[in-house]
Amino acid sequence: MTTPEHSASAKIDVRYVAHLARMHLSDDEVARLQPQLEQIVGYVRQLNELDVAGLEPTAHAIPAQNVFRADEIRPGLDHAVAMANAPQAREGQFIVPKIIE
Repeated sequence: MTTPEHSASAKIDVRYVAHLARMHLSDDEVARLQPQLEQIVGYVRQLNELDVAGLEPTAHAIPAQNVFRADEIRPGLDHAVAMANAPQAREGQFIVPKIIE
């Protein structure tokens, strides 16, 4: 069943989308963005018409492989060198501003 929100002629309301995104748009911005949003939705509708039967879903446009380095033990940063960069330190630990009250 096709609802008005999903029909090909349904118009996306830029003001409503902006409200959902907590954005405040001027009348000029709405007038400029409305046709752009309709173009984007039209393009997505064209993509929905493609026959993708038999195609394997992918997460990347090109084949990807693991790019992580080998998990090997290596010497770390010397504690004194790390602490030398601390704006404030106490008892060998960084002091940072409190962010949760």
